[in-house]
Amino acid sequence: MAVVVVTDSSASLPAALVDELDIAVVPLHVLVGDRAIREGVEPIDIDYAADTVTTSAASPGELREVYERALARSGGDGVVAVHLSRQLSGTWEAGRQAVRDMDAADHVRLVDSLGAGLATGLPTLAAARRARAGAPLDIVYDTAVATASRARTFFLVNRTEQLRRGGRLSSAAAFFGSELVTKPLLQIVEGRLELREKARTRSKAYAKLVAAAVDAAGEDGAAVAVQHLEAAEAAETLAGQLRELIPGIRELIVAEFGPVLGVHLGLGAVGVLVVPGGCA
Repeated sequence: MAVVVVTDSSASLPAALVDELDIAVVPLHVLVGDRAIREGVEPIDIDYAADTVTTSAASPGELREVYERALARSGGDGVVAVHLSRQLSGTWEAGRQAVRDMDAADHVRLVDSLGAGLATGLPTLAAARRARAGAPLDIVYDTAVATASRARTFFLVNRTEQLRRGGRLSSAAAFFGSELVTKPLLQIVEGRLELREKARTRSKAYAKLVAAAVDAAGEDGAAVAVQHLEAAEAAETLAGQLRELIPGIRELIVAEFGPVLGVHLGLGAVGVLVVPGGCA
């Protein structure tokens, strides 16, 4: 058998890659009124501007169920579970509780991706590729941790109020993201979302986003991901610019943010992730 890799639905990995590499995905939840809708499992039609729409992590019970099925599928070889940053969600902590309750806890390793979206997805992808090649549990785990530690993530959003209201961005950063003041370029640092810099216009903000990604990618080849929420044209333009400016791109993925992240980032959000050295 082989090590099985698990992630959560916020990872935004294309379905074809999930199927190809047998990655198990735990759905997170969008809360609309009194309904808890599982991302990636049930259809979600939401108003991203509504103040009443929120999200929630997977529960320890949900995570334990997926971990146990994955462990059985591995034939005892083990499970590596890669989740979005514990600074941004309770999912990693719920996973830790789930593992504590398992009889075979030594065979399940948790990884804090230190990011969100494809900043979780690419470490998952790297780990799953190692697992498919027959690597043992320790190597698969180390691959996910190393990939996560190299990843650099940047976001442009139209509104910061949703992030501030959800406790994922400071009030000061939210102020600087006011439509009347500036266009904020955000970044994830050690799992936390922070204001990197600001620009007066959207075009200047895009230029700063591209410059930040190119600088972070280095010159030895990188995996690159571009994400968006209903901003496909902008994402494709960014992808084209990065393809020209980053030498030796090893992989380029363009994907849409799922509803769970979309609730917090808002319509028109775009993000760029670079992993220097690529994904194994």
